[in-house]
Amino acid sequence: MNIGYDGKRAFQNKTGLGNYSRSLLSILNRYFPQLQYTLFAPKKTNLFDIDSYHNFQTIQPPNFFYKKLPSLWRRIGIVKQIDQAHLDIYHGLSNELPKNIEKLNIKTVVTIHDLIFERFPKTYHLDERYTHRWKIKRACKIADAVIAISEQTKNDLIELYGVSPQKITVCYQSCNPIFEKTISEIEKNNVKKKYQLPDQYFLFVSSITARKNLIAICRAMIILKDTLAIPLVIIGDGKIEKNEVKQLMKESGIEHRLLFLNELSAAKEDSFTSAADFPAIYQQALALVYPSIFEGFGLPILEAMWSGLPVICSSVSSMPEVAEDAALYFSPEDTNQLAQHLQAIASDQQLAKILKDKGREQAKKFSTENYANQIIKIYKSL
Repeated sequence: MNIGYDGKRAFQNKTGLGNYSRSLLSILNRYFPQLQYTLFAPKKTNLFDIDSYHNFQTIQPPNFFYKKLPSLWRRIGIVKQIDQAHLDIYHGLSNELPKNIEKLNIKTVVTIHDLIFERFPKTYHLDERYTHRWKIKRACKIADAVIAISEQTKNDLIELYGVSPQKITVCYQSCNPIFEKTISEIEKNNVKKKYQLPDQYFLFVSSITARKNLIAICRAMIILKDTLAIPLVIIGDGKIEKNEVKQLMKESGIEHRLLFLNELSAAKEDSFTSAADFPAIYQQALALVYPSIFEGFGLPILEAMWSGLPVICSSVSSMPEVAEDAALYFSPEDTNQLAQHLQAIASDQQLAKILKDKGREQAKKFSTENYANQIIKIYKSL
């Protein structure tokens, strides 16, 4: 079986859709190495080491015109090359399928991650909302199968776009298998020195946007500034919201309690951009704090549970689906409750151990083997 994928995100996105793509492809190859995997991507980067897989190939824009206009190639020009690649299935990994692919003699699958732009339209420009809506509606209409990454996303597709429930399969994603590994003390110490990590810290992993709600953690830290001096290590970057949280913490006199790893020179190394160092960073934290206002899934929660890390997260959208009873929950606006959870984790070792144990058990429900089998089952059903 030769399966084609939209490979742009795997090579170009450091978080979110990029992590989803890289994890899916590596996990499928781990359990089904006999298959052929063909990635269609505007360019190759070191974010995804495709050359280490003998059964992977990359197809790129065929001429100067499409190389200069990669978005046009992905939308229109790619179809001719998909046809020439003799695929059995083409899987759009990020909410879309190319135009006219329905005219080819191949089956198609699309993964829909979320409809956040519909639930929180003010966080998107009008043209962005229109583009996302058009792509997702069209992809769901022409695809032979639709994968939703959570029940939240499935319900949104049914409620907002009228997609047939029979066409949608919920496939909870797994995460990069590197998070299942227990990191040695030597390696953890090396990573600690490389990123100047403090002895104790809370961890935030996400892009820094209004929806990701980093400011809620900062407000909770301000509430606790005289009683809890544990800093926050941040993996992720942003612009407007990043400057806002820096200013807020500066006004409160505790800006030194934020450590942005993306600002360090070590963040330019492959071991950071590929997330190879992340398990060691996770496993030295007190807890992952994930205050997002809305998620299609919430992958860092799963990464934390595999890492044996307590989770504090929002009680909305898909996050309770992922963590179930293995997290401390709070409303995204309730910074007092969040502050109480931070204090509890820092002071109650028994509570932390209970959450770690529950998290590891919960993570097993999202095993890489189950995930791979779910995806292949969909492919074989077409």
